[in-house]
Amino acid sequence: MRRREFITLVSSSAMWPLAARAQQVERMRRVGVLMAIPNDAEGRARTVALEEGLQVLGWTVGRNIQIDYSFPGGDAERMRTTAKELTSSAPDLIIAVTNPALKAARDATLSQPILFGPRRWRFCAKP
Repeated sequence: MRRREFITLVSSSAMWPLAARAQQVERMRRVGVLMAIPNDAEGRARTVALEEGLQVLGWTVGRNIQIDYSFPGGDAERMRTTAKELTSSAPDLIIAVTNPALKAARDATLSQPILFGPRRWRFCAKP
């Protein structure tokens, strides 16, 4: 092997770790949303408002955040079961939309952060 070829081979091999590090994608965050409302027009409007608000803040569903929605309705037992299922999937954050959802989420986990979302989400890009 000639000297120039050897130097080229060694220098390009040394750059591989740098190239691999530079191309790492950011970690996908997982959020679980527990809603005590049915999956109807109001529920869908809230999911759209949440996703639009997150988009304003730089979070894009499918790119750097995954959101798992649960609509157990008003049944307390179903709410507890759904909260346990949601926490078992180990999301980075749980958003509870109503008081019953908050109680069920608190009872289901002590280790995952829970954000209590207001009844009406108001995200806006402009004040």
